[in-house]
Amino acid sequence: MKLTRDELMEAVRSQMPASRWNHTAGVMATAIQLAEQYGVDPVKADLAALLHDVAKYWPTSKMEQVIREQQLPSDLLHHDKVLWHAPVGAVVAERDYGVTDVEILDAIRYHTSGRVQMTMLDKVICLADYMEPGRDFPGVDRIRELSKQSLEKALLAGLDSTISFLLEKGARIYPLTIDARNALIEEIQAGAAVN
Repeated sequence: MKLTRDELMEAVRSQMPASRWNHTAGVMATAIQLAEQYGVDPVKADLAALLHDVAKYWPTSKMEQVIREQQLPSDLLHHDKVLWHAPVGAVVAERDYGVTDVEILDAIRYHTSGRVQMTMLDKVICLADYMEPGRDFPGVDRIRELSKQSLEKALLAGLDSTISFLLEKGARIYPLTIDARNALIEEIQAGAAVN
């Protein structure tokens, strides 16, 4: 059964506290704005943003079950549970809400970790999640400023802030995030060499 956008919004909203719904609404608005700015399909950006945190408040046992049943990368289980909702959310978007567009599913899947060879939609959703208007952390204003000039530089600043935060906490860093950061640096340097 295909849900209308309003039904889908209500289904997602019902799975999270009001504060997280406000965040999701902020990510949706920011994703549309970034999509329009950088030539990405705003409809896809809106849908990926709407669903990006659909599994965020699921019990970790339920997320772990999905990771195991769907044979998602098992290394997820050895890293911070905060990462789990993104790949689980992609499964939920497809299984429960009928999303079949791989680009949208990947944008949901990688919005917390990033990945090598991120698509423009991946970058838009990941960056919108970092800089939506409700976000308030050291460096977020710089990320917002950078987003006006370069999606890649803004996203690099976002990944840098995450990695710095994890280093300060003495936490493990998911290898895909390091790979994503290195790939963005190469992309930025290649772009600079062309210009």
